[in-house]
Amino acid sequence: METLRTLPGDDVRQIMWRFADRFDLQMAVQSTRAVARGLVARLVAEGARHSHEWTEQKKQLLAAFDESGITAVFLDPHQGGFIEGPKNMALALVAFELSWVDAGAATCSLASNLALSPIHERGTTEQRDHYMSLCAPAPDKEPWRGAFALTEPLPYVGVDTGVLVGKVRIDSWEEGQEPMLQVDKRGRFITGMDFANFATAAVDTADPRIKSSCMVILEETDPGLFDRGAPTLKMVHQLSSTRDPVFSMKVPASRIIGGYTVKDGCIVPNYSHSEIIAAVFHRTRVPVALMTTAKLLSAVEPVIRYQRGRFRGGDACAEGTPKYELGLQQKQDAPIRLAEVWAAGEAGASMGFATARLFDSLDPTEKAKDAALAAAGVSGMRAQLTALKKVLPQSVEYVNLLFSPEETRDAARFAALDADAVVKYQALEAEAGVLCPACKLWNTGHGATVMREAVAMMGGYGITEDCPGFLFHKWNDSQLEATYEGPECVQRRQLSVTMASDVFAVYCDNYAAEMERVAASNPETGAATVAAGLRLWKAALDILSAGKDADGKKLYHGNRQAVTFPLADALCPLLASRAFVCDILELAAKGPENPVVAEGLPGYLSFFSDLSKLQAAKAAGEAARACANLVFGYAPEGADLAAFGALRAAVDASLAGVGAARERAGQAITQVMIPEALDYPM
Repeated sequence: METLRTLPGDDVRQIMWRFADRFDLQMAVQSTRAVARGLVARLVAEGARHSHEWTEQKKQLLAAFDESGITAVFLDPHQGGFIEGPKNMALALVAFELSWVDAGAATCSLASNLALSPIHERGTTEQRDHYMSLCAPAPDKEPWRGAFALTEPLPYVGVDTGVLVGKVRIDSWEEGQEPMLQVDKRGRFITGMDFANFATAAVDTADPRIKSSCMVILEETDPGLFDRGAPTLKMVHQLSSTRDPVFSMKVPASRIIGGYTVKDGCIVPNYSHSEIIAAVFHRTRVPVALMTTAKLLSAVEPVIRYQRGRFRGGDACAEGTPKYELGLQQKQDAPIRLAEVWAAGEAGASMGFATARLFDSLDPTEKAKDAALAAAGVSGMRAQLTALKKVLPQSVEYVNLLFSPEETRDAARFAALDADAVVKYQALEAEAGVLCPACKLWNTGHGATVMREAVAMMGGYGITEDCPGFLFHKWNDSQLEATYEGPECVQRRQLSVTMASDVFAVYCDNYAAEMERVAASNPETGAATVAAGLRLWKAALDILSAGKDADGKKLYHGNRQAVTFPLADALCPLLASRAFVCDILELAAKGPENPVVAEGLPGYLSFFSDLSKLQAAKAAGEAARACANLVFGYAPEGADLAAFGALRAAVDASLAGVGAARERAGQAITQVMIPEALDYPM
């Protein structure tokens, strides 16, 4: 059987991750990679991570980001950028490339984007164009850079962003003049403060004349205190600037992000801080998820090199012997363990980039939805929710048609629903509302655990500073990524709401049916196992949603996290496995069109299918265990759970062949060619 010849290159990845036809994204990847494997790698190798301070050495990153175009990725062309349309996929690729070497550099790059995100998502047109244009690099000026000031000192840091100590009040309001605001905010863990020219700060109202919390733009030259604060003594992501700033400033009310109205002598912000944060984190969690995924895939080559060279040197073995050529890979355990790390990385990347692409579709649809509802006289969040509820049946119909084979689909009906922005938005949002927290939860949380396995495979070398690939740094950094932009419990809490929606239920049924169709034509991918796992998970959700405990209380409830959280954890790897299968199918369909890929395509497909089957077995096996614990653990006496038991048996039966796939994947790793040395310094 044809097997893997070389490590997957750009041509393979562009097809799998669907940007083979996007020259702008390809150029962004290449320019980012040059910075990552050049300057960033040198900084890490030279020990730049040893200091909590923002040093002159680290400051080189900013100029490199400007010169390479990384700084401008988030901006529209009329603001100084170079990518038209939504930027979610672009930002995901940039974060992935930088994190391949060091995630602190990725965070440093994304810090100003995060500061701009509240303005981008909910700011007025004037606010967006003004601040985003200021942040564009130009030959004759230093670009502005921002900081996102959300979290505050303990006990609230990273725990409860709904509770704010920062306050805003009216300082003065002269008749016929714009109100002046007094903003007081103490930040904690704020990225980019060493060089920020402005901050977008979340504050609560401390004045009866301001009706809600909001986010406010603070500039370093505003009257008052713009104290960058003490460095945060973090042990990870040291190539990013993180400080605990203090702000006490007077700013005009026009700095309220999204604007405001005046009603009965009071300022009414158009958006509360929580509404803005929800819109921001709904998108920005995806690049963070891919930061950890990049670490797993970047570990593959260094581990292979270490395993093969383990016994070379001295009198351990002679050149040309199996022990010399293969080292630890003479035995099955070493390459099979690496195959499991690789499989987790592939599945995480597939789900992360699929989610980024989904948001690129959702963003213009959301704008079209807002315009359509405004034209119909619908304004305000409650009114929009009511309008969306009315088209729920059409959204369900749209999802069903979306997954129907084109040859049997009612094309006219599908086109009509696809043109209805309100219907399409509700459908896309239901999927995005699950995939975003799912990839953030699984890629970073499970990814950190898998990264520990990669470090362990390097033996004692893995915990040294000169470990090839900086694996120990990457393992450490992954701990922050699992909590960044909301710890794991936050993602589980969001999933407990979104995965139980009526529209996502239809997605789940269609995912399973889709995988069953794939299993009929491509059984080697493990699609049957993914389908069986999804069927089992959906049955568990249905049983628990309808069930009550011995006291008559609902089993599936937001406050019953002993039920909802394990279900959320069980779903995520199934979604990742499905995404991986879809990427393999894309490679199979489009690979022959690329002469570079076509030559080794059978080997790629064979190897990726084995990894996919391996990962699907892990995902479905874990889902079966977790769901059985919940369903049987909470089942009332006398409940007939035979149907559920049959679904669990179907999961077990679908695992046929996974043992052979695991061994084939391990064997392929012993034969794959790797470069003579890493393309960035050790």
